[in-house]
Amino acid sequence: MKPPSFKYHAPRSVEEAAGLLAEHGYDAKLLAGGQSLIPTMNFRLAQPAVLIDLNRIPELAYIHPAGDGGVRIGAMSRHVQVEKSDLIAQAAPLIHETMPLIAHPQIRNRGTFGGSIAHADPASELPAALLTLGGRVQARGAKGARWIEADEFFLGLFTTALQPDELLAEVRFPALPARAGFAAREVARRHGDYALVGVMALVGLDAGGACNLARLTYFSVGDGPTPAPQAAAALIGQRPTSEALAAAAELAASADIPEPVADIHATAAFRRHLIKALGKQALQQAFIRAGGAA
Repeated sequence: MKPPSFKYHAPRSVEEAAGLLAEHGYDAKLLAGGQSLIPTMNFRLAQPAVLIDLNRIPELAYIHPAGDGGVRIGAMSRHVQVEKSDLIAQAAPLIHETMPLIAHPQIRNRGTFGGSIAHADPASELPAALLTLGGRVQARGAKGARWIEADEFFLGLFTTALQPDELLAEVRFPALPARAGFAAREVARRHGDYALVGVMALVGLDAGGACNLARLTYFSVGDGPTPAPQAAAALIGQRPTSEALAAAAELAASADIPEPVADIHATAAFRRHLIKALGKQALQQAFIRAGGAA
């Protein structure tokens, strides 16, 4: 199928794009990498009256160090650029580990970092990584710019805190604390397919070897990236023994996400099993990287 007719604009600046969004509002869609939007338009699941192409705005494509030791990523940076960036590998190693899990090389060559986050697909890796790392996004519109924290950005299924007249301009990740470890794990039918279940973990250790930081975020289990706060809280103050990690993963499956989504790809029971198994694996790897025995 082919999309219905639409008006096409190719602005040359963020200000011009923001002006078009302010003019057309809900009738407009932003075109970044197009890896999600174009198929939905071809199937007429999305029928925007106006398409605003961001690909001619070079100021949105960059990877820069942040003043706090973290990293800033322009929304139009391609996945492949983030994947191969030495700065990302050093300053945001969880993102570096996550990028090869996203789809296939052909899609990563065109898909954009900001587009994936703004799309807010519940099976997508990057929203979960953003939430786990405590990042934030910059929204820009005709009225100016504002920062939105990750835990306030994702509102539901394919829904974010972006207003109809705003675009996502930048994603910023803070520096990792000392003695921090991370891990990304997922299970898919084939490499490159959407995950049946995935998880991101970030942990930290104090001087005595006890956990002083724990974040666990799952994806492809609900309407968006899904944190497991009870599992994380259970680890604080504990040494990362195998028993402690298994108990935390069990808590994630039984208390934090007791009813994961069921569909034609996996039952709720199978996803619950994967929540527990992947959670323990991710925590083990994260604590090993933090310098603790797991």
